Amino acid sequence: MQKLTYSIVKKLQIKDKAYYICDGNGLNISVMPNGAKYWIVRYSANKKEHKTSLGKFPDISVEKARILAAEIKNRQKVGNFAKNACDNISPLFSHIINEWLEKRIKPVLSPDYVNKTIMRINSYILPALGNIGICEINSRTILDLCRKIESRGIIDTAHRVKQLIGQIFRYAIAAGYGSSDPTFALSNALQARRIRHHACITQNKGIAELMKKIYSYDGKEIVKAALKFSAFTFCRPGEIRKAEWGEIDYEKREWKIPADKMKMRRTHIVPLSNQTMQLLYNIKSISGNRKYIFPGSRAKDGNKPISENAISLALRKMGYSSDEMSAHGFRGMASTSLSEQGWSPEVIERQLAHAEKNASRAAYCHAELLPERRRMMQHWSDYLESMVRNPQ
Repeated sequence: MQKLTYSIVKKLQIKDKAYYICDGNGLNISVMPNGAKYWIVRYSANKKEHKTSLGKFPDISVEKARILAAEIKNRQKVGNFAKNACDNISPLFSHIINEWLEKRIKPVLSPDYVNKTIMRINSYILPALGNIGICEINSRTILDLCRKIESRGIIDTAHRVKQLIGQIFRYAIAAGYGSSDPTFALSNALQARRIRHHACITQNKGIAELMKKIYSYDGKEIVKAALKFSAFTFCRPGEIRKAEWGEIDYEKREWKIPADKMKMRRTHIVPLSNQTMQLLYNIKSISGNRKYIFPGSRAKDGNKPISENAISLALRKMGYSSDEMSAHGFRGMASTSLSEQGWSPEVIERQLAHAEKNASRAAYCHAELLPERRRMMQHWSDYLESMVRNPQ
């Protein structure tokens, strides 16, 4: 193995992905896609391998990096490697990210949300910041990353990436890895994003036309049933397409969605109206012997639900553009209409499964509002059916 020198490190070429060159004794130089070069030391603690950034080259010379690496190795040998806020070394941002995911995100949020978060991290954050020590990341570093994303025209993603980085930094502060959150200085630094609400129909006339089209839909019977189910229950599209027969309690007339399917990882009860129960009885002959209530047409064994786009495509077939009505729009339609009809915001929000921040209040809502939610869900189904028969 060739020992690194100033000249060798200086001449290391940029590649599409970050890569390491080993110096020995756990010391490596990491070359980032943007040309930055960071000293990384590998060491073992508690039977696990760790990586720590020693700083940026040439701010930290080859000789200084070797001294710092040796100090870390010595500390590790005597079991005295403590979390270090910002003296000469700091944990890699990738390690903080992994710890944050394992302790704060995966245990409490739905798999779909976790997967989307990991996708953004892998696509944008890790390539740019993963091999940098957390204490070396400042507002300018984050701004450069977000503006690079902005330049691709995905403004909303730039904001989401900044928010994710801020969450990770706030975890790092609480865990003793850092002392400040550099994203606070970027509150007005990014381009304003256009807030896009899920397209939905809220006027009585429009609701009547929509329900008539759903009732007369001439496509696949399972998709037609899923459209009605979406209207009656106004749950999230992902929850509906993955609904299972085993989650239906016929005696209690409830659909109990498991916590691992919910965005906030809390079990959600959906009271089922007379119309919804009749809908389930009607399609039981079609999919009752399968896992999913709404199985995909290509899944002969019923082990796959209808596609993510099935409801949206049906709405397009009925003549609605993406700006007029969306699969998610049934939620906004119900929320707006029920509110105008005088139903309590608490009851509506609880049925929408929106998060209640106060834990004791959340328990109260779950227990005490179920009877009223039952009445509301029956009223909503009656209202939708009446709009088909006697539109206002």
